[in-house]
Parts: sequence; C-alpha cells; structure tokens
Amino acid sequence: MYSAPVHAQLTEQASLAYEGVGLTPRLGEQIPLDLVFTDSYGKTVTLGEYFQQDRPIVLTFVYHTCPMLCSVLLDGVTRSLDDVPWAPGDGYEMVTVSFSPEDTSERAAEQRARYLRRLDYEDAEWHFLTGSEDAILALTQATGFMFKWVEEQGEYAHPAAVIVLSDEGIITRYLPDLVPKGRDLRAAIVEASDGTVGNLLDRAFLYCFQFDPTSNSYVLVARRAMQVGGGITALVLIVSLGLLWMKDTKKSEYA
Repeated sequence: MYSAPVHAQLTEQASLAYEGVGLTPRLGEQIPLDLVFTDSYGKTVTLGEYFQQDRPIVLTFVYHTCPMLCSVLLDGVTRSLDDVPWAPGDGYEMVTVSFSPEDTSERAAEQRARYLRRLDYEDAEWHFLTGSEDAILALTQATGFMFKWVEEQGEYAHPAAVIVLSDEGIITRYLPDLVPKGRDLRAAIVEASDGTVGNLLDRAFLYCFQFDPTSNSYVLVARRAMQVGGGITALVLIVSLGLLWMKDTKKSEYA
C-alpha cells in the first residue's frame, strides 16, 4: 500500500499526464478538406475525396498500437452499427484516422480488415487513414480532439468519441461514448444528412428527440412529441371522417 505522500505524488503525475487532453466540441465548424493522408492501400488521398459522395461521414480517431481504449471504441462502434439499418457506403461513409504519425498503411489495412470481418461487409466504405504529424494535428485541432504522448507510460493519452460530419465537412454531432447507442448513431447520421438518409420515422424521431450533451444521448422533447401525437390523431380523425363521408355519399347515390 502506498503511503499518503507517494500516493499524492502518483495522483499528481497521472493528472499531469492527462493535462490538455480531452474533447472540445466545435459544432458547426468546417474541417480542412485539403489535408493529405495515406489510405490502407498505401495510396495518397486528400480528406476531401471522402466528401464528394453527398454522404455524411462518421469520423473516429485511434492509434493502432493503443493498448486498450482505441480497440474498445472501434468494437463499440461496430456493435452500434448492428442497430443502424444501412451499411457504410449506403448513405454514409466511415473514416478512421490514426493520430500517431508512426502508424503505417499496412497496420491500418490490418485493422480495416479486422473490423470489416466483424461487420460482415467486405466492401464497406470504412476508410482507415494514416498521415504526417502536420496533417494529423491540423485535423485533430479542427475537430477539438486533444491528445498527447506520455513518455513515462509509453503511450498516448487521448479521449474517445465518434464525430459525425455533413457531406460538406461541417461538424454536426459528437457522440463521446466508448459504445455509442445504435439509436443515437443512426439519428446522428440522419441529422448530418439533412434528411436525405432514413425514412419518415427517422425524421419524426429527430423532431421529437434532441441531443442532450449532459447525457450524451438524444432525449425526448415532450412538447414536440405531443405535437406529433396530436397531428397523428388529427390525421386519423380526418381520414376516418373522409371514409365515412365517402361511404355516406355512395349510399345516397344508390338510395
């Protein structure tokens, strides 16, 4: 057992290790699309190439030698996709960027293959990118993703989050959970698409639910839900009266 002074020193060291690490949401801001990265095939690409398909982008940051947190995040995202009725490439795309300039495209390819096997989508549009320190810092700073190398521990201290962007590269939502709810990920994709992805029920959900940064989830807005409920009731009443009117009219014609 540590003595009080030693325990205090260790606590202070741990605190210093995570100083400056975290997530600063930059909702509504544009990310730089001219940044150059390398994809999992070793091809040089610009970030903007993934924003030319009129699809929202689901963005995650990891590094491929991470001892735990990054795998937990990607595992969680993969499980969340079980509750999303569209595969990556079907209305949206996924981009995972390594924030370690030491990571290689070969290692990124291994990770990509691993998670595509879990999704059972061999050709899914889930892109794993590596890049230079300059490109990485430009993108992480633009998205408010703050990390640092901790020499004493031999690893990066970093947050974990899913960041959703519009097809123009505008940040529309942060889901700062290791295992985001599938319902929330689905709603965030629909929200980023401005209604071009999903159906009427998805749009009704977004009208009745709003994202609550305190709970990191979409929560029911009672007033809007009552409005929708009232509208549905009125619609049912109008349709019922219309059917009765048509039935009565036919009776009059044959009377």
